[in-house]
Amino acid sequence: MNSVYRDEKAQVAVRRWCEDRIAAWGVPHVRGEIPTSAGATAFVTVGPEPRGDGPAVVLLPGTNMNAALCLPLVEELARRRRVTVLDLPGQPGLSAGGRPRARRLDWYGKWLAEALAEAVPGPAVTVGHSLGAAVALGCASPRIAGRVLLSSAGVVRLRVSARLMAATVPWLLRPSPARSTALLRHMTAPGCPVPQRLDTWMDLVARSCRTSLAPPPLPSAVLDRRRSVPALAAVGRFDPFLPPDVLGPAVRRHLGAEFRVIEGAGHLLPDEAPGEVSAMVEEFCATVVKG
Repeated sequence: MNSVYRDEKAQVAVRRWCEDRIAAWGVPHVRGEIPTSAGATAFVTVGPEPRGDGPAVVLLPGTNMNAALCLPLVEELARRRRVTVLDLPGQPGLSAGGRPRARRLDWYGKWLAEALAEAVPGPAVTVGHSLGAAVALGCASPRIAGRVLLSSAGVVRLRVSARLMAATVPWLLRPSPARSTALLRHMTAPGCPVPQRLDTWMDLVARSCRTSLAPPPLPSAVLDRRRSVPALAAVGRFDPFLPPDVLGPAVRRHLGAEFRVIEGAGHLLPDEAPGEVSAMVEEFCATVVKG
């Protein structure tokens, strides 16, 4: 197993940042840990109890993200649904820092099945962003009643342009808030402001962590088996990694899922369009209940 953290001091700094941000959140919530084969998994739960047979929402953040970074979206989602955010093991946050060297999506799929059984009673709609969406696709748990896939990895390979690479390398080699901002601007839609918390966070990540690469696509046979569960996929119009004209046809071909393009957004849908994402998730959850 590899650790996401450069050393113990780095792990302490990341945990403190996340804990402080969640503690300062003005929304009533429950925070805890559950044991899994991937190590301790941190979660945050907020919102009303599920009504009748309605599904809860399980939010799976993307690469380098976690519950502490997703609070604005969580607050939107929790207006109508019970929401549980799981910090992915092997990513910066409050869960265990270890991750395997190979077959990570298989490992994550097993982990998610265990986490759902421990933390979420009843059916759930998983809302995964980027890596989190790939993890949801890699999991065959019967608890999953539907999947909302935001800027989904795991379907096609992510594209990395020369311009994006030119912003990534300085961020990794000589971290600074300014270099974090420059990288984030490539990931968001033109003219979209970068939230200050992301600048600070990405600077901390570059200094403290060994960031992971995007996962490769899941095997076609695995994706085909996921067609048995309802899914809705969405991507930002200006996503540099997953252009709509590349991701859309692949989602329809492999998953048979509805595909939407969110205007005025790039790759960071939870930050750029929390209201639109929340409305889309609620609409999807209502459809799953009727189905």
